[in-house]
Amino acid sequence: MTRSHAYLGADIFDGAARIGGHALLVEDGRVQAIVPEDAAPDAATVTRLNGGLICPGFVDLQVNGGGGVMFNDDPSTDVLRVMARAHARLGATAILPTLITDTARHTGAAIAAVEAAVVQAVPGILGLHLEGPHLSVARKGAHDAGLIRAMDPADLALLCDAAARLPVLKVTLAPETVTPDQIATLVAAGVIVSLGHSDAGFETCVAAAEAGASCVTHLFNAMSQLGNREPGLVGAALTCGGLSAGLIADGIHVHPASIRAAMAAKAGPGQVFLVSDAMSVAGSEQTEFTLNGRLIRREAGRLTLEDGTLAGADLDQLTAVRNLVGWGIADEAGALAMATSIPAEVIGVAGYGRLTPGGPADFLHLDGSGPPAVWQAGALLPPAA
Repeated sequence: MTRSHAYLGADIFDGAARIGGHALLVEDGRVQAIVPEDAAPDAATVTRLNGGLICPGFVDLQVNGGGGVMFNDDPSTDVLRVMARAHARLGATAILPTLITDTARHTGAAIAAVEAAVVQAVPGILGLHLEGPHLSVARKGAHDAGLIRAMDPADLALLCDAAARLPVLKVTLAPETVTPDQIATLVAAGVIVSLGHSDAGFETCVAAAEAGASCVTHLFNAMSQLGNREPGLVGAALTCGGLSAGLIADGIHVHPASIRAAMAAKAGPGQVFLVSDAMSVAGSEQTEFTLNGRLIRREAGRLTLEDGTLAGADLDQLTAVRNLVGWGIADEAGALAMATSIPAEVIGVAGYGRLTPGGPADFLHLDGSGPPAVWQAGALLPPAA
């Protein structure tokens, strides 16, 4: 007979609200319950925390690398293990590894690697995010223009097949490079279609949302902007209630004032959520790396190509949460939801991003401004280096 483990002495954010005077009960790597402290079972093993806050592990839907490796360099299960471990120690216990625009061969290898990782139950791997290659060259950002291409029938078939093989498949595409019928076909196959790296006008973006697109990739970045006569993809993201939007809250990719305006303007039920857009430097001391053979440097919180183009972010989810709170844009509960329950809801993964009975016991203890203590499947992880 297994014994439950009770975590006491800290408030608990369950994914929706902060609760005081309660204990988190964990058994066999799963959340058992949240109960008043005096109702914790006498037989439970007790860990008493010194204040602070217990919250769900973060859910990050855009993770290009970490722990010194990039998924594009080696789309393999071994690399996924390194990435997932690095991000878990930073607080993101569930991730979508993300392949940046690459060759058809690399795309196939990424699909196979994630499928194998899921079969092997690699901790933290929820599925796959393919960011490209069906993007706009005009809004390519750090993507290799030579690898960007329109979607053809073979691409459509590959993605529909991958959606049947993977628990989650998210695909970022530019709506001007595909047809509404292609988007509808992808959505019907189970693909989460996200609009991004696009120079499309407002009406084209709205048509994509009406066809089933449900997300926007890194709001404001690499997309047509909100103008007085042409609202662009930013305008569609904010006014279409069916679209949720990822956001890189590092203060570099998007000015805090723009974040504040977007949060105030966003039409529901879609919501804004946090992504790291992390590269290989996450959880490492790397100062430079390559993407598709191009050098990217890390300096003063920025990752840039040699021409100064931003290339992903030097960011983790906890820092993004603290930024939103520190800028006065969101309260603690709201910011935490943007890194936990909201992204989990966007991709439809039950149990993640919340501390609910039967869900995975992936949780953090936040105490002050330092790094989190992290539990994954009920086991305390070694701290980040």
